Parts: sequence; structure tokens; C-alpha cells
Amino acid sequence: MRSIKAELIRDTVAQLCIKANAALPGDVEKALNAAAEKESWPSAKASLGLLQENLRCAEKCSLPICQDTGLACVFIELGQDVHIEGSLHEAVNEGVKIGYGEGYLRKSAVDPLRRINTGDNTPALLTTELCQGETCRITVLPKGFGSENMSRIAMLKPAEGVEGVKKFVLETVAMVGSNPCPPIVLGVGIGGTFDKAAALAKKALLRPIGEHNSDELYAALEKELLEKVNALGIGPQGFGGETTALGLAIEHYPTHVAGLPVAVNISCHATRRSSAEI
Repeated sequence: MRSIKAELIRDTVAQLCIKANAALPGDVEKALNAAAEKESWPSAKASLGLLQENLRCAEKCSLPICQDTGLACVFIELGQDVHIEGSLHEAVNEGVKIGYGEGYLRKSAVDPLRRINTGDNTPALLTTELCQGETCRITVLPKGFGSENMSRIAMLKPAEGVEGVKKFVLETVAMVGSNPCPPIVLGVGIGGTFDKAAALAKKALLRPIGEHNSDELYAALEKELLEKVNALGIGPQGFGGETTALGLAIEHYPTHVAGLPVAVNISCHATRRSSAEI
């Protein structure tokens, strides 16, 4: 049995909040650069160039990539042989509070109806997954709401099958157009229950761009959907072109015989995430 002090988790979360907001993960930046290289439509190419310049400035000056520094979605893969000395929830929230304060990051968390700001961007959106061993892996995904607001979920009929899933994903992207600040990254959750499908879609955003589902059926669907999304021609910032989405990942889970839940979680080009293992 390994013991980890809650203070270590707190400090790690704080640093990840700052790091994630100032620099894109390598896979997302690589996908953005590849899109800029192959883009032939002038307006789209110029738009991608501005996004690249913004990333360089943010990283050089340790400033946020985007003024919307998001709600702090924190994912923890916790080994079942780990004992936390203290409160895990309190440590995560304190880490977010410190990180958003020391990093001069915008605090966006409000009561849903009163619209009163909590003042420190807490509480975090914490997802904990137990795994084997004595490891503790923490990932912070700051989720901006320009793209989050464009996300959708549907309870399809089983008879609609894979074609129904394709139609829903493409319909969603076409409907939201330029609103989520494309080029976007798409997380798609299929199966489970109403809430599980949405959680799967969010989890899909954690997978590095270019890393496909291990199931051949879903891997092929990822490839097909990405091609069809890009064929919509929405393009960077809605100016047209070849790149509407940088990546698309699907997570799936068994569901009830009477259901086919599907969720689409949209993220903008600034799909920010940072991880650490302690």
C-alpha cells in the first residue's frame, strides 16, 4: 500500500491548471500545423496561421491561449493500492483555486441560476477512475464554453444503428457551424445510459489526436466521420476550407437492448489538457 499526501495532489493540480492553459499538448499542435501545411483555401490558411501565432505568443509569455480558461475538468486514474492522506476532493479543489489564482486565469464558475461567481473557479469537475497498482495519474482539461455549449446528446432508437449515429454527429457539426471556433476536436460517446454517453464523449477528448479506438469497427467509424466532417467545408473560424475538425475520437460502452445513446462533446482548436503521474 502506497500513501500519497493530499498536499502533493493539490500542488500538482495547481501546476497542471497553469500549464494546460498556456500551451497545447503536442498532438493537438501537430495536428494544427499539419492542417495549416495542407490547407489550400487562402482565408482558411491565413486563419490557421493566426492561430499558430497566438499559440507561440501564449507559450512564450506564459499567457492563456484563450481568454476563456474554462471550467477545470480533472480526471484522476487512481491505483486501488493507493491511500490518500487527506481529502481527495478538497485537495483537487484547493489545487484549482491556487492554480487559477497564481496563473491569473479567468474565474468562470457561477451558480447556474443566481449567476453569482464562486470567485475561484471551483468546484472542479472531478472524475475518478480506479485502476490496478499504486499509481496516481492526474489530467486537467480546462473546458471553455464556446464549444461546450455546442455539444449535444440524443437517445436514438436501436433501429437507427450506425447510420443514425453518423447522421447525428454530422448534423450536430453542420448545425453549430463556426460557433465553436473551428477547427474543432470531437469527442463522441456511444452507449451506456444518458449520463454515461456524455461522460464517454468528454473522456474521448483526452485521447491524443491520431490514436484510434482499439476496436476496428469504431476505429473505422472515427476515420469515416472525420473525413465527412471535414467535407462539410465549414473550415477554420467558418471561413471555408479543408479543415473543420482536427480530430475525432469515439468511446463506447454496452447499453440496454432498447436504447442507443450518443453524445457529441465539441472542443475548439484550443483543446487543452495536461497530465502528470505522481
